[in-house]
Amino acid sequence: MSDLVTKELMESVLAIAEQAGEAIKVVYDQADPVTVHTKSDDSPVTAADHAAHHVIVDKLTALTPDIPVFSEESENVSYAERKTWPRYWLVDPLDGTKEFINGTGEFTVNIALIEDHEPVLGVVTVPLKNQAYLGGQGVGAFKVDAGTWRKISVRTVENRQLVVVGSRRHGAEKLNALLAKLEAAGYQTDMTSMGSSLKFCLIAEGKADLYPRLAPTSEWDTAAAQAVLMEAGGRVINTEFDPLTYNREESVLNPEFYALGDPAIEWEALLKS
Repeated sequence: MSDLVTKELMESVLAIAEQAGEAIKVVYDQADPVTVHTKSDDSPVTAADHAAHHVIVDKLTALTPDIPVFSEESENVSYAERKTWPRYWLVDPLDGTKEFINGTGEFTVNIALIEDHEPVLGVVTVPLKNQAYLGGQGVGAFKVDAGTWRKISVRTVENRQLVVVGSRRHGAEKLNALLAKLEAAGYQTDMTSMGSSLKFCLIAEGKADLYPRLAPTSEWDTAAAQAVLMEAGGRVINTEFDPLTYNREESVLNPEFYALGDPAIEWEALLKS
């Protein structure tokens, strides 16, 4: 159990994420088209990503000077350095840059605290909706809507009706095969497509049950929302059903994984090949 995570720390990190969201909205609301640059991994980046990054890094460094910050938009940090960190902040300043560019509004700010390879605190804000999802080890999982905090948890699946969330753009073939497998096992599936880490959050607040991610992601894409889902009673596991962990190797790419709701379902028997 983390000795650092408190509701007060969660509130402080939420305030930082909300300030980053305001910086993003300035770019989102401008009249001129957003200029998009392509990074070395072919992913897009905008002025909004950079603006949010600077807000978060500056504010987290002031809040916890002894804890390093590792952001998607950071200069490259070698694994030789990172592997010595017992705890660090893992940040995606703008998760869902493609959703931002396309104007869907389904983008988030993600801030996670990693300790011993596990996300122990996560804050996910939805700038255009004035909403946030928070999870802190031993504190609980919450949804904040227009400043009002409400405790959230995964739901119980009834009548073998599963709501499955997935990406609009990635892994469609594998996802369709999985849906067919679930239906062959006697489950009815309702598929919802959504961008960014909101897919985890839907499970955490009891509006969905399963998020299979059968295409690449990076660690900063998942950590904050994983913390929320774990505190809400869910799990995030790789396809071997081991917990999704962080900072164990040089690559920041995640394996394929499942985000799971209702703990009463025998997910391993249902999903494992």
